[in-house]
Amino acid sequence: MSSNESNSNSAPPPAAPERKPRNSAGLVALSLVLLAGLVWAMAPARGRYQPAPLGPVPAGCPQTTSDFVPSDATEIAGIDLTRLSKAQRNHILYRLNMEPCPCGCNSSIASCRNNHPTCPVCKGLVEKIVAEETGAKTQEPEAKNQK
Repeated sequence: MSSNESNSNSAPPPAAPERKPRNSAGLVALSLVLLAGLVWAMAPARGRYQPAPLGPVPAGCPQTTSDFVPSDATEIAGIDLTRLSKAQRNHILYRLNMEPCPCGCNSSIASCRNNHPTCPVCKGLVEKIVAEETGAKTQEPEAKNQK
């Protein structure tokens, strides 16, 4: 028998079974999981920090004070602003709300006057500012000008 005859009598070789293509989404997901595991394993250990306990401020350290914050008062205790023009009233309120009170309370003159009505420093300042803005002159400057 020749090789030609044996090939013709034999059955054709069976076809290879069709393979399903690999799921690319699964490979991507697996790669990401492995990458995440690698990153997690390589991350440095983090310290467990706790804030220092608060204690009294040592004597040599300067005491911190809060910054001055202007107020927004529209009425001032003991002062009648209704007799003034709108421009005068607004300018007086602006000055009283924006200028800090020198008594040490670290608030505006208006806030100090409304919250501490017995403060002699802010009472005198309020009267002085109202006099300056309304044009009412005190006797002292006129007496100095006449000398």
